Amino acid sequence: MSDVLKPLLPGSTLGVLGGGQLGRMWAHTAQRMGFLTAVLDPDAQSPAGLVSHRHIHTDYLNPAGLKQLAAVCQAVTTEFENVPAGALAQLAATLSVSPAASAVAVAQDRAREKAHFVNCGVPVAPHAVIDTPAQLADLLAVTANAAQADTLLPGILKTSRMGYDGKGQLRVATRDELNAGWAKLGQVPCVLEKMLPLASECSVIVARGRDGAMVNLPVQRNLHRDGILAVTEVFAGNVPEALAQQAITAAKAVAQALSYVGVLCVEFFVLANSAQEGQLVVNEIAPRPHNSGHYSQDACDVSQFELQVRTMADLPLTQPRQHSPAFMLNLLGDLWFKQSGSEPNSLQTEPAWHQVLALPGTHLHLYGKREARMGRKMGHLNITAATPEAARAVALQAAAILGIAPF
Repeated sequence: MSDVLKPLLPGSTLGVLGGGQLGRMWAHTAQRMGFLTAVLDPDAQSPAGLVSHRHIHTDYLNPAGLKQLAAVCQAVTTEFENVPAGALAQLAATLSVSPAASAVAVAQDRAREKAHFVNCGVPVAPHAVIDTPAQLADLLAVTANAAQADTLLPGILKTSRMGYDGKGQLRVATRDELNAGWAKLGQVPCVLEKMLPLASECSVIVARGRDGAMVNLPVQRNLHRDGILAVTEVFAGNVPEALAQQAITAAKAVAQALSYVGVLCVEFFVLANSAQEGQLVVNEIAPRPHNSGHYSQDACDVSQFELQVRTMADLPLTQPRQHSPAFMLNLLGDLWFKQSGSEPNSLQTEPAWHQVLALPGTHLHLYGKREARMGRKMGHLNITAATPEAARAVALQAAAILGIAPF
């Protein structure tokens, strides 16, 4: 099939739905490769819109805006999973869209996502879908189903839609807490997922072309704090080789079964109990580049954003090579409200970038957001070195300067 593809060449216009930092880094990469870029986003000051050749300032489902985007672009992608799948479907009627609306729709619904994982034969945590009051009542009733509820508690109750970075989820330990938790989340469709003892978290980023070719970045070991990715470390041996191969195989199976085109991140939990030591369960997918892949900008010969451009332009995919061990530190708005070692305060102060950049192998990426807010993703810092030990040492130095807790 690859011989019938007609690659888009530099000079073509590529578009993206969503104007956040992922769209901004995608736009920089596309422009470096010679493409023009267009962004559709409702925020007049969106990070991607500010750096693109064209910014269509409309809502994602605005018919006139979508028509304008389709008129100027030869291919379109998305930069976050909550862009309405209907907008992608409308654009796909006249031009190349990746990933497809059908794939994004699966990522937007935890229940459909879990079902997809099961169909792929990829291990998932024990769970139950709660769409209606009747389903909840049945789960809570003192019947045979009550045994199922007991096996899922303590658990995490997650809204099926619109949850990210720890939002839209609650820990529930008892049936009463489950009942109250569902009410607190607005009685919207949810998934109850059993809490499992975790050793660590990891992720795999794959890129799949329209011709079925598929490549992947190395397995990324991740540390989350308060539901938000804080640190990613990537180097040979960061996870055992057998576990890494298991994660890569599972991620490719998930992408293949979706007939996916584009960049896909698959997140995993590594279990810690004695009976299942080292077993993986898949957590969720992100149909786009992912925070845990940011290190690839400075540590690999092909970044996740270049893979995104290549897939949407039907350009050849080559297996990325990591040339340097790397750590990535997520830079949240909290850092603008404290000095090194101090508690947060109300006075905004620019972090000590000059001290951070004096450290060897540091690469600062800021997203162009004009206002820092607590919990807001403002940028990231990549650290590369000749050895994992050297990279970790510098990463810990940078964290100390910025007031990030050690890891």
